[in-house]
Amino acid sequence: MEERKLTKKDYVVVSSMLFALFFGAENLIFPLHLGQLAGANWLPAALGFLVTGVLLPLLSVLAISITHSEGVYDVGKPLGPVFALVFMVLIHGTIGPLFGTPRTATVSYTVGVAPLVPAHLQTLGLVVFSAVFFALAYFLSVEQSKIVSNVGKLLNPVFLVLLVFVFFLGFSGPLGSTASQAVTTAYKTGAFTNGFLQGYNTMDALAGLAFGVTVVTAVKFMGKKNANSIAFVTARAGLFSMGFEAIIYLALILLGAMSLGKFAVSANGGVAFDQIVNHYLGVVGQSILAALITLTCLTTAIGLVAAFAQDFHKHFPKISYKTWLAFTSAASFLTANLGLNQIIAWSTPVLMFLYPLAMALILLSVFSPLFHRDSVVYKFVVTFTVVPALFDMMAAFPPVVSQSGLGKAMASFQQSYLPFAQYGMDWVVPALVGMVLGVGCYLVKRHVSLGKVPEQNQQ
Repeated sequence: MEERKLTKKDYVVVSSMLFALFFGAENLIFPLHLGQLAGANWLPAALGFLVTGVLLPLLSVLAISITHSEGVYDVGKPLGPVFALVFMVLIHGTIGPLFGTPRTATVSYTVGVAPLVPAHLQTLGLVVFSAVFFALAYFLSVEQSKIVSNVGKLLNPVFLVLLVFVFFLGFSGPLGSTASQAVTTAYKTGAFTNGFLQGYNTMDALAGLAFGVTVVTAVKFMGKKNANSIAFVTARAGLFSMGFEAIIYLALILLGAMSLGKFAVSANGGVAFDQIVNHYLGVVGQSILAALITLTCLTTAIGLVAAFAQDFHKHFPKISYKTWLAFTSAASFLTANLGLNQIIAWSTPVLMFLYPLAMALILLSVFSPLFHRDSVVYKFVVTFTVVPALFDMMAAFPPVVSQSGLGKAMASFQQSYLPFAQYGMDWVVPALVGMVLGVGCYLVKRHVSLGKVPEQNQQ
């Protein structure tokens, strides 16, 4: 059966879907706040943010494409099926119902809806809002073949129209000039570095690994069956979506810097966005903000619940996709309403442990053609990365653990002996050491195996 050739419209829709899956509420409000913090130094801060906030998620998509993977499990497969399965479960658990997915509901409620709800009804308001929110996430992803249409053709275009409207207001009637705006202390000499770290700390690279299965599944439903074709479409959609995301980030950072002409630096980007839209539109502005935040959180939630269900159904096929989808949607609703802060406090350390491993696996996947995806290289790099990842995990635990005798001793060692620990990137040097040793072993093994071929031919 001949493959269907995708049209330009198909590529736009897939790219739109991928953009929407990545672009959550924090992607909307972080850059805005970054612009306020950087002030006149907004450009170097923006460039730093783009390196990590756009390049790393793009690399995660390319990792899926280059290795012809169908999800996070395949990315970890060179380390063995047990590691790959445990890694997949932990990734989906932490960015799914234990942390990431519930936050899509709580953030959209807190920033967009809570200001419209009376104080005595806040708890009930969150229950009702999150119930409707996750019901929508379920129904819009229950048919896998319609996810790309629901997100790429329906929800994301509405979100972009509203966002472009805000940009039109902000740039046609600017609140001030960026050149004359104050720069906070940290951004006077380290604008690029601080922007770099802000982008790194979004952890969107993890989401890229998780969303891989959703993108690959969507491309298959569009008529692509060949692994090379799927990989090409995935990579191209990644380039388009991340390129567009970079443009949005630049506009948001610039808008944040310009807002200093009217407002002081806000506590966070949500407050800044609220101030900006209310300045231009009054009460209507709050409604637009609520719609923007809810839409961008909903599309991300759809991606997270769908990816969870797709990956778990693939590896535990006795349970249907719809059952897994209902499970993660219901679990996310419960987490959002029953002790989210406590669950986040204990799931964040797991996330901090996984992030260095995910970054190492992404980079290994991108460069895997150079060493034929040899498992020896993977094992060396990941083994060396585990050590700083354990230190990161310990530092992220609640005080009862992180401030214990062991916790303080590990923190002291980490800050004293692991390079770049103060930036949260203490895994880089150990991973490079592991890479050198792993590639060295790979080259020796390859040399020995090539040497045996002539000997066998002579015999």
